[in-house]
Amino acid sequence: MSMQNPRDTYLAATVQTASPAQLLVMLCERLNLDLERAAEALRSGRPSDAHAPLLHAQEIVLELRASLKVDAWEGGPGLAAIYDFLHGQLVKANMAKDLTITESCLTLVAQLRDTWRDAAMSLLQASA
Repeated sequence: MSMQNPRDTYLAATVQTASPAQLLVMLCERLNLDLERAAEALRSGRPSDAHAPLLHAQEIVLELRASLKVDAWEGGPGLAAIYDFLHGQLVKANMAKDLTITESCLTLVAQLRDTWRDAAMSLLQASA
């Protein structure tokens, strides 16, 4: 019988009970963390350590783009373009192990994360 890590159990429960808005914020927070880790690895002269977080960041952006209902609101096409641009930049950053591109992506992701966090908070307050 295998014992599950309590942290993993907690994280699984958190994801399973999160609202769509909370899941979006969680994805953006993880995307931001991945880019912080990649940037730190590149700053520290460890480009090979930047590969996995940059790859994971690409996967998150692809998931965000795939789940986006472009026609659901007027900002949909613009957000789709941002996700497409971000994915392309992440691929370039990973291929070249480029700190400047990685930091640029991190700035954009931090703004997206903060915007989604504010929107989720507004939804929560409106439903209370």
